[in-house]
Amino acid sequence: MASRGRAGTRRAPRPMPRMVEPLVERPLAVSFAAFFGLLVAAEDAYLAWLLWTPDVGWDWFMAGPLLLAVLAVAGAALVFTGRTRGWMVLAAAAVLPLAGLVVLAGIFAVLGDGLAVWSVLLLLVGPLVCLVLALRRPVRAWTGARRPPGGGRRPGQSR
Repeated sequence: MASRGRAGTRRAPRPMPRMVEPLVERPLAVSFAAFFGLLVAAEDAYLAWLLWTPDVGWDWFMAGPLLLAVLAVAGAALVFTGRTRGWMVLAAAAVLPLAGLVVLAGIFAVLGDGLAVWSVLLLLVGPLVCLVLALRRPVRAWTGARRPPGGGRRPGQSR
């Protein structure tokens, strides 16, 4: 019988690179930004409801707040799912009602209706917090462009 040498198991010289990206946990600020985006949409729908008149019903000037509500829902969904540049949509959906409410508070202040000014200032909380959260770094990073490792260049690609 021939003596057999002990053959060791053959291993690859280096481990295979993993193709699966590690799961990244959603930052808490993203969830709050999406929630406040939905709150802005609810406030926009409320403002559209305030513009509704029973005699006329739906009128053309109700389209503005309703479109802003749709924009806010879209921005909240884009931010929550981490889509590229979703924070810009959410910030735009927050800035427009914020500017409108500031103008409305100024008009009520000039007219001297203190109760109306305070109610408008209370409505300012939603768009203001939504804007602040949408502009924070964790939200922008979560909705930033995802680049493949290595700078995004493929092998064989020249400059």
